[in-house]
Amino acid sequence: MAIDKKYVDQILKVSEKAALASSYLVGKNDKIAADQAAVDSMRSELNKINMNGEVVIGEGSLDEAPMLYTGEKLGNKNCLLYTSPSPRD
Repeated sequence: MAIDKKYVDQILKVSEKAALASSYLVGKNDKIAADQAAVDSMRSELNKINMNGEVVIGEGSLDEAPMLYTGEKLGNKNCLLYTSPSPRD
C-alpha cells in the first residue's frame, strides 16, 4: 500500500514542528518538558491532517514520558492512517 505524497509531506511537517518545539528546551536539563513540547506539537499538527489516524504504538510507556497514547485517535477523519510516533526521534 502506497501512501499519497500529500500525507508524506504533512507527516514530515509534523516531525519538523515537533523537533522545533522541543529545540527551545535544549540545554535546559528537562527531558520531560522537551518530550511534552514535542508531543503537544505532534498532537496539534496530526489533528489538522485530513485523516482518521490511530496511534498503534505509544511512545513513553517505558520511562513515563509524555506521549501519544496507544489507541488515541488523531486527524480530522477522512483517510485511515496508523502511526507509531516518537516525539524526539
